Amino acid sequence: MNSLIHPTAVVDSKAVIGSNVTIGPFCCIGPDVVIGDGCSLQSHIVITGRTKLGTNNRIFPFASIGQIPQDLKYNDEPSQTIIGDDNQIRESVTINAGTEGGGMVTRIGDRNLLMAYTHIAHDCLLGNQIVLANCATLAGHVEVADQAIIGGLSAIQQFVRIGRLAMIGGMSGVTKDVPPFCLLAGGYRSGLSGLNIVGLKRQGFTLERVGRLKEVYRLLLQDAGSREQRLAQAEAIIPADDADALSMLEFIRTAKRGLSMHARDSE
Repeated sequence: MNSLIHPTAVVDSKAVIGSNVTIGPFCCIGPDVVIGDGCSLQSHIVITGRTKLGTNNRIFPFASIGQIPQDLKYNDEPSQTIIGDDNQIRESVTINAGTEGGGMVTRIGDRNLLMAYTHIAHDCLLGNQIVLANCATLAGHVEVADQAIIGGLSAIQQFVRIGRLAMIGGMSGVTKDVPPFCLLAGGYRSGLSGLNIVGLKRQGFTLERVGRLKEVYRLLLQDAGSREQRLAQAEAIIPADDADALSMLEFIRTAKRGLSMHARDSE
């Protein structure tokens, strides 16, 4: 197995520990935990419940993963916490297991950075290459798509969806869905302020792709009219092969909690 477990760590004999795993001082690993190959747990980390970690995750001191949800409806159902590969889980991060009312699983994908003191509540679903800055908080049932960034001290209300490559500014309160590729800022009374241009450029979006998204953004989130009218107008101009624009359109069509709107329109 070639794993290195510090003598002060408490690892249940039923836990499954992969190869080349490092478990540092004073860690506590429960009986239903699976830790994949190459993971590194520095020290003072608790992993409990029905929790599965993929490979090559780095976990920093005082993180707590797989604890029962902070939900009074929870009744000891056998829910899970599933984490993918190559994630960095920094100091004092808390990740809670799922509930029966939310699909029984909290799931985190690959190559995410969860900075210090971030909280991921029960039944959250996170994709890949996401950044949660220090003290960002996700309430229950939140969905965050690939490559989104959530700024420090931001709070996301339960059941909210954050779209792909969206950017949430620091200290924002988010109570409605944030469409893909969009930038949201403004503190507690936050609103959309255009596209996440910097993020799009970093991901290699061409000027042409960004230009098309700007037009769809204007139609869907700034122009007057009902949502149905704006969706119809956008559908009329979006080519069938424009995956970016179509994904924004579909996200807005399926929004259940309402949409974060352009800051000018939300005043």
